[in-house]
Amino acid sequence: MSTRKRLCDARRLVVKVGSALVTDNGAGLDCTAIDAWAGQIAALCRGGREIALVSSGAIAAGMQKLGWKKRPSEIHSLQAAAAVGQMGLVKTYEDIFARHGLATAQILLTHDDLADRNRYLNARSTVVTLLELGVVPIINENDTVVTDEIKFGDNDTLGALVANLIDADALVILTDQPGLYTADPRRDANATLVEEGEAGDRRFEAMAGGAGTGIGKGGMLTKVLAARRAARSGAHTCIASGREADVLPRLVAGEALGTLLYTSNSRLAARKQWLADHLQLAGALVIDAGAVAALRGGKSLLPVGALEARGDFRRGEAVACLDERGEEIARGLVNYGASECRRILRKPSAEIEATLGYIDTPELIHRDNLVVRTPR
Repeated sequence: MSTRKRLCDARRLVVKVGSALVTDNGAGLDCTAIDAWAGQIAALCRGGREIALVSSGAIAAGMQKLGWKKRPSEIHSLQAAAAVGQMGLVKTYEDIFARHGLATAQILLTHDDLADRNRYLNARSTVVTLLELGVVPIINENDTVVTDEIKFGDNDTLGALVANLIDADALVILTDQPGLYTADPRRDANATLVEEGEAGDRRFEAMAGGAGTGIGKGGMLTKVLAARRAARSGAHTCIASGREADVLPRLVAGEALGTLLYTSNSRLAARKQWLADHLQLAGALVIDAGAVAALRGGKSLLPVGALEARGDFRRGEAVACLDERGEEIARGLVNYGASECRRILRKPSAEIEATLGYIDTPELIHRDNLVVRTPR
């Protein structure tokens, strides 16, 4: 497969736009640029794609409103700027996307939200539901409450984390540069654009070395590192100029714009490998012969096929699926805690809501979150 074809096939994308673009290098919110991106995103959504937008700009917009020319270093000043700027930022997005026929939703996240398993699952469920409803989530770091993240974080990393969160096929990082160069083109006349490469190639870090601007926090290095992080869950990353006309439709049409940092692993294969290699089991579900056959046939685990819940696991933790002889058939991320599982064992999915008072999903474990062992 041609590497650019990977973007053509992407159905769920995360698009990240930086502060310099959103605020026209600190002059104020650039409504013309935002309108252009909104129109492009609307066109992609009409074509059947799902788009989550990670937007920087709250601090920069707040700085402009407060008349600050230089990004402050004090945490409380940065938090104040974010609080002032976030209102205008999200209102601008809401109004402009509405003109293109799309509803938007504001999602503010911190790194803690994505580190805590339960909060991670709640965030995932919310964002995925919004995408399925045709709503564009506008995601930003919650700069009004975070501390270290303001000093050391960046929305390139957040974009990669969101790509992991929602199992995106691709991350598109729009910046004020055409892409990654072999050296800093401002200092080296021989620098050339890197058109594509493996996201894990360590040589790109040396090429990207350097700090961000006085408006944003990130630089090209954070984008390269974000691409490596996104690749862990099977997402390709493209770094391209947000000022290029119709950049998003042209990218998904396969045009060679910017720098494509691809992963060799499929999204599902990468997720399965992570499940197989890196999760500690918190408990087990004993399943009947019918469920064993279903899992080996590529199906999800439903409550009706579960006979027993062992351990005190929580929603989102990894559990083993054992047959009635105690042999491990599979392992995966469970959608209900142990006490809830015990209440819905052997029941059809249609009875989950009546039994628990709510329904999260009809499956105990979805097939995308399952790794099935090869029979001995």
